Amino acid sequence: MAKKKTVSKNDIITWYMDYVLEHNQNPKTIFAFAKMNNFEEAKFYEHFASFEAVEKGIFEAFFTNSVNALYKSEDYKIFDARNKLLSFYYTFFENLTANRSYVKHVLDKYKNDLKGLKMLSDLKTHFTIYVSELEIQMLDVKQEQLEKIQDKALKESAWLQLLLTMKFWLDDTSASFEKTDVFIEKSVNTTFDVLDIAPLKSVLDLGKFLFKEKFQMN
Repeated sequence: MAKKKTVSKNDIITWYMDYVLEHNQNPKTIFAFAKMNNFEEAKFYEHFASFEAVEKGIFEAFFTNSVNALYKSEDYKIFDARNKLLSFYYTFFENLTANRSYVKHVLDKYKNDLKGLKMLSDLKTHFTIYVSELEIQMLDVKQEQLEKIQDKALKESAWLQLLLTMKFWLDDTSASFEKTDVFIEKSVNTTFDVLDIAPLKSVLDLGKFLFKEKFQMN
């Protein structure tokens, strides 16, 4: 049988996930993996340098597929940051659920320590960029170094929240993972309520006013 002339990134991801689930282990070598799926080994390296890179690419694909679906929605384009993030969460976890057998297989043993997991590193990169592009309103500190600290804190807290939600989803045994949906809504809304700077601005404005009045009176 003639070997496949074209092999896409998604082909390799699909074959890899199928192999892991069917054999309950990773492929032994790239040569054997390519032979099993009837393509030249060199085609593998056009997309990935190793199986570890494939594992990272799988979670990156979950993210990319989610945001691509969102960007096609006219409603999403007019959402505020809170509803955009909620929409991302629901779409992302739909993608995870569609591939739950694989995700549980590779993450279950790490679910209590997902933070430093290498296979999630590309997902973190893309997700934190996505969060920064939501233009979530933060306190205007008018100091470059403090703005950088604030931005980094926002990205890290958003990433930790996503990991916490993934852990909750891995443990969720409710029908259609309804408890995860509730957890997403409550956690994202709570985060934005905490980030709501309007009350803090009011306090600062009042403080400035009182200071100014006191200063003028004296």
